[in-house]
Amino acid sequence: MKRERISEIAELLDKRGKMTFDQLEEYFPNVSQMTLRRDLFQLEEEGKVIRIRGGAMSVREVEKTSAGPYTKKTTMNTDEKIIIAQKAAELIDEGASIFIDGGTTALYLAKEMSDKVCNVFTNGLAVATELSKKKNVIVNLLGGQLIKENLSTASSFSSLYFTDTNFELAIISAAAFTPESGFSCSTQVEAELLRVIAKKAKFLYMMLDSSKIGKIKPYTFARPEDINVLITDNAFPEELKEQFKAQDIVVI
Repeated sequence: MKRERISEIAELLDKRGKMTFDQLEEYFPNVSQMTLRRDLFQLEEEGKVIRIRGGAMSVREVEKTSAGPYTKKTTMNTDEKIIIAQKAAELIDEGASIFIDGGTTALYLAKEMSDKVCNVFTNGLAVATELSKKKNVIVNLLGGQLIKENLSTASSFSSLYFTDTNFELAIISAAAFTPESGFSCSTQVEAELLRVIAKKAKFLYMMLDSSKIGKIKPYTFARPEDINVLITDNAFPEELKEQFKAQDIVVI
């Protein structure tokens, strides 16, 4: 009976793409929300769904706009990414002009953002697609080389693109971080873009989940002293938080 229900939930999500707990409860009126949550946990462990705030979405839905490696990363450290995305979404004011990168944490941020009037620049294809579902968000997608790992774009001409464009806030994420090497990513062209973004923005917010600590990617694009706010999850080491705070960086 349980397996049949779980299979039915998976089929519903594949058909609908995304469902809330309220919608699932309508389909399964005799099943408690706690049981439905456990079912979604199991489906997520099986790699069939991705839990989001208030419900879940089918992995096939993500694959419509994602390359294989990006899809895999989207399903990793889901709880931490959702927590960080919810915190970051609360920091975006109506009327803001912002840059959001193309990482998987940024995709969760795009899902968590309320549909308020704002202007978003992004180099993330999946991020832009998600934001396009919101009526009041103006989306500006950067061109350039396609980075398949992140399903994002970057170009050596990014600095020219941003010469006459303005955004006060940049919310970006890092693939790796160590105190010695700073925030790093996998490709040089992406690092160059993020350095341009860091210089252009008046305020730089970094999204960093605890799984990225102690890892180093080939190209450093920012160091702790370059950021204003660190947005992280509950497992982030307290000692490292204090190091950021000692540099007058707000830790959320």
